[in-house]
Amino acid sequence: MNAQDTLLQYFSDGTLSGCTFAEICRFLRIPHREKNGLYDLLDALCEEGKLFCARGGRYGTPEQLGFVRGRISGSERGFAFLVPDDREKYPDDLFIPRKFLHGALHGDLVWAERTFGREGDEAEVVRILERGYQEIVGTFYKNRQAGWLVPDERKFSKEIFIPLSDCYNIPDGVKAVAKITDYPRGKSPGGYISEILGEEGDFFAEELSLIRSFGLREEFPDGLEREAERAAKRSISAEIKRRKDLRDLLIVTIDGEDTRDIDDAVSLERTEKGWLLGVHIADVSHYVPYLSPLDKEAYARGTSVYFPDRVLPMLPRALSNGACSLNEGEDRLTLSCLMTLDEKGKVKDAEIAESVIRSRRRMTYTEVQAILDGDEKTAAKFADVKNMVCLFGDLARLLKARRKKRGSIDLDVKETKIMLDKDGEIVIPDTQIAHSFSHEIIEQFMVLANETVAETMQAQELPFVFRIHEKPDEEKAAEFLAFARHLGVRTRIDAADVKPYNYANLLSAAEGMPAYAVLNRAMLRSMQKARYSPVNAGHFGLASDCYCHFTSPIRRYPDLCIHRIIKESLHGEGERAERTYREFVSPAAKQSSDCERRAAEAEREVDALYETMYMSERVGKVYPAVLSGVADFGLFAELSNGIEGFIPIESLPGMYDFIPERLTLKGNGESWSLGDEVEIEVDSVDFARRRTRFRLLGKRQKENAGEKEKS
Repeated sequence: MNAQDTLLQYFSDGTLSGCTFAEICRFLRIPHREKNGLYDLLDALCEEGKLFCARGGRYGTPEQLGFVRGRISGSERGFAFLVPDDREKYPDDLFIPRKFLHGALHGDLVWAERTFGREGDEAEVVRILERGYQEIVGTFYKNRQAGWLVPDERKFSKEIFIPLSDCYNIPDGVKAVAKITDYPRGKSPGGYISEILGEEGDFFAEELSLIRSFGLREEFPDGLEREAERAAKRSISAEIKRRKDLRDLLIVTIDGEDTRDIDDAVSLERTEKGWLLGVHIADVSHYVPYLSPLDKEAYARGTSVYFPDRVLPMLPRALSNGACSLNEGEDRLTLSCLMTLDEKGKVKDAEIAESVIRSRRRMTYTEVQAILDGDEKTAAKFADVKNMVCLFGDLARLLKARRKKRGSIDLDVKETKIMLDKDGEIVIPDTQIAHSFSHEIIEQFMVLANETVAETMQAQELPFVFRIHEKPDEEKAAEFLAFARHLGVRTRIDAADVKPYNYANLLSAAEGMPAYAVLNRAMLRSMQKARYSPVNAGHFGLASDCYCHFTSPIRRYPDLCIHRIIKESLHGEGERAERTYREFVSPAAKQSSDCERRAAEAEREVDALYETMYMSERVGKVYPAVLSGVADFGLFAELSNGIEGFIPIESLPGMYDFIPERLTLKGNGESWSLGDEVEIEVDSVDFARRRTRFRLLGKRQKENAGEKEKS
């Protein structure tokens, strides 16, 4: 063992952990003449990242020194926050003053040392482990000396330096992508322009910029489309022979009119003692082997991403829209969850099986709803499945009642529907769209299948990816409950121990109130985000002890992952599943959660861009609105179509004080509170920030509820 290994061994076993240079010399009995050599050795180990030197000259591994590993979340004002990887140990972000960033930028992975500042816990970056950006999107400009890319991501506080020789022919003011090649200490990152997206302000260039800025993959790597086509063309006749044959079963799919990737189908029979419900899910794992190029690409994407004008699929279309899609009248490989329910809708028995199905009908939510509403023409069109559709409605109502009884939270969150007409013009309905009962049917059936599969697999104690939703943070719960009381909802809920039925009952009590929609959103914001985890922690929102995502393997990687584990279990290969997936499920869960969050943010930002463009053509119009946010810097108001606009406090007449516990701006003669019904004028739009600005006209009189032109 050489000197370096010996020294590292003393640190790894804790002998020298936290020791100063002098203490290390004394312990190792280093003669004075050899101290410089030891110092050089320690310095080399620190450069390699194997050791660190903390405040006070203490040496150790990062864990021994109490360093925190995490990502930098920057700010426009120069300071930043450390978002720790270990949220159990470090639940809160740590503030990093500008002077303690030491070259770290937004998105970087770092080791940081905890300090104590004026604001409490702070941190100082001690090592940058990984740069967060290899490329970045922004607006390009140049002068006589150099070119610069100003990032769209405002948290990234540095402009990208582009040598003039590399950009002399690139015009000013274009949206572009810069590849970052260098992060010199104390200077702006350097790079080159790799792609020009279009003119600044051009709508489609702005949309493309957003897609690029989130690092979303538009095109599949070379050869992957061909691999998918080859996989899709492989014969399934041998598979059919060994699977449970359900092709004679009456099975239908129910989706939106524009859906092309159909990954779930349902069947239902009434029995003497209850129901036999079948949920049949596309067996994507048959076509996408573990660790294949197709699988690695699906892992990297994590999920399909949906925009008003395009879809970025997780899998190539030869699979997502072709071989895996449960198209009407075609034999398809599936995993089926066959559940036997009693008269009350409780699952008494369940079988998960590799199967083959043939969908009898491809139905839409609109058609199913029409049948349930008694539309004779639609019922005649689907005469062969009409009776089963009616049974769908009966069972779904039963399941919904059971979920409600156990405390499942049924948030009434409506959606702003953004569409493009045949001429490419943006169309947004005047009112937000609520899901019909036909949507609830599929939701109830899928939730039941997800619970049943999760419970079945948990009992086997195999590695798995659960869908978890932890109870609300006490502080956020307290803020929400105070807000609910301010709106007039009487509640005695303990914020430290919120139960799902507490929130469910509160919503029921608030139903019919003018600010009901605002209360819904406030409740949603008070809850934690659902995520994927290898450890089951239950699902708060569904009031479920055990839950997973099993029903959408075409568009979600966790579903695909657990399909493989389920199949290993069905084949009696539990030991192989243990060996193969035990170390895989944890990073897969984190990757899937990260991809889901990134996709949701991207969809939200692109929607905001479309909404801004839509409102740019309505400047000067007057609308009724509801105050959806109150802050010390202004108000947010929401139109009936769900579009939100900002009202700066400086645009309000007079002086106002912000009362946070009541979410109110109070002035001498007027006050504005969350949920107030008001009248606004569309003042302006800001494409860069994807924000619409409103001018507040006053509180709304009931007779002035319609839209009108400003005279």
